[in-house]
Amino acid sequence: MTSLVSPISTHGAQRRHLLTTLAFAGAGVGTGLPAWAQNDWPAGKLITWVVPYPAGGSTDVLGRNIALKLGAALSTNVIVDNKAGATGTIGAAYVAKAAPDGLTLLGTSIGPQAIAPHLMAKLPYDHITAFEPVITVGTIPHILVVGANQPFKTVADLLAAAKAQPGKLAFASGGNGTILQMQGELLQQQTGARFIHVPYKGDTPALQDTLAEQVQFMFAPAAAALPHVQSGKLRALAVTSAQRLKALPAVPTMGEAGLKDFVVEQWQAVFAPAKTPAAIVQRLNREIAAALKDPALIALADKLGVTLVGGTPQQLGDLQKADSAKWAKVIKEGGIKAD
Repeated sequence: MTSLVSPISTHGAQRRHLLTTLAFAGAGVGTGLPAWAQNDWPAGKLITWVVPYPAGGSTDVLGRNIALKLGAALSTNVIVDNKAGATGTIGAAYVAKAAPDGLTLLGTSIGPQAIAPHLMAKLPYDHITAFEPVITVGTIPHILVVGANQPFKTVADLLAAAKAQPGKLAFASGGNGTILQMQGELLQQQTGARFIHVPYKGDTPALQDTLAEQVQFMFAPAAAALPHVQSGKLRALAVTSAQRLKALPAVPTMGEAGLKDFVVEQWQAVFAPAKTPAAIVQRLNREIAAALKDPALIALADKLGVTLVGGTPQQLGDLQKADSAKWAKVIKEGGIKAD
């Protein structure tokens, strides 16, 4: 699916699948940014923002809103193109092969850039060297939750039960190779406990069966789990972020629960094709960083359960490499395979 985010009014009939939004030129005036030479920034040329997932998810929704602001700042048009499939690697492969001119960007997440490459036998690109990191958009914390009628009050309770009954307790995930499964596998490897992994076709049915107590627990995205925790239908044992969540101040981190090295946050980020000039990467970084400070975008991210981050291209590159190494080890030790 392709949609246009443009500072120029559109006319005529639009394809039914297109979602068109407008931004207005001139927003970049007075920003104090240096003037870029013509060969440093392709001013006025169409930019394609590739989202490697279907429309409607948080990566897509945030990407569309950032793209709108980016188009306004650069006085150009931004097309959001959803190239979904193969756990996000189809869209990533498309961007990896694109010209390194700043006109094709990848608005993606941790999956295609740090997990999927270790699950798939062969990819047409190297997930590290085929891209230039631009900026970290944000992170999504997860919550280790159990059904309200489960006997576990703490992470220690859950682990004790699992060790007393190896291979009896089950955890749900949104599918094989997802960040939700990775956390369950990491928990096993760090503690020696043994669980049954039950993969579902998406996070929603996994959460539904956790609510119905068809499985004992799951690591759920905070935004999805929080309403059920607050209503008492789920019990939160711990959060996977480095710090406690403001919405759940009484719930400990996994570190506070006894697993000091268990910190997992699902990140979203922007990448450009490898060899994109540094001047273009830096300009994109600055404009997107400015967008991430917009109150309306912050409010939207909060509703989606995303904590906006920003930072430098180097910081994103370091984060990607660290998480890639981390999940490669988990996948290898767990013998995890993609569907």
